[in-house]
Amino acid sequence: MQVPSDIQANLTTRSGFQLRVRQAIPADEMLVADFFAHVTPEDLSFRFLSGMTEVSHERLQAITRADDPRRINFLAFSPADMLVGVGALAIDESLLRGEVALSVRADHKHLGVSWTLLSHIAHYAERRGLKSIESVESRANRAAIKLEREMGFEITQVPDDPTLVLVRRELQSGI
Repeated sequence: MQVPSDIQANLTTRSGFQLRVRQAIPADEMLVADFFAHVTPEDLSFRFLSGMTEVSHERLQAITRADDPRRINFLAFSPADMLVGVGALAIDESLLRGEVALSVRADHKHLGVSWTLLSHIAHYAERRGLKSIESVESRANRAAIKLEREMGFEITQVPDDPTLVLVRRELQSGI
């Protein structure tokens, strides 16, 4: 299977941690399942905006699909080839807006993985011509909201649900 080269990258976090990023493929399903077993229950709840305690087979299949150019899942590996972060970009039908979501292994938090992976996804979205990226966050997910605010996202209320906020960042497409 041909993986778009602009998804793949070798990155360094602000803390100096090295990451190798590539697109998820169907053969990664068990790897991604194991990854989510190492995400805190709170972070799992924030990622899927639900009280789920484990990621279903159907969701794992969706995360590891590689045949939809509007749904890209990014896997971030440590130098020891451990999957430490999973990011998603779902592009709307207009091809102008994308929704992002991230998860990081509990034992690799505070190393800059989220910041670096979100930055990589934002740059990918810009190169694809998207005008904005956004995410719906639980208001209780203070760490994610703080990170997104630092990265230039604007926070607005979600109508009819005081427990959620919408974070949105305008992009400069074509860079």
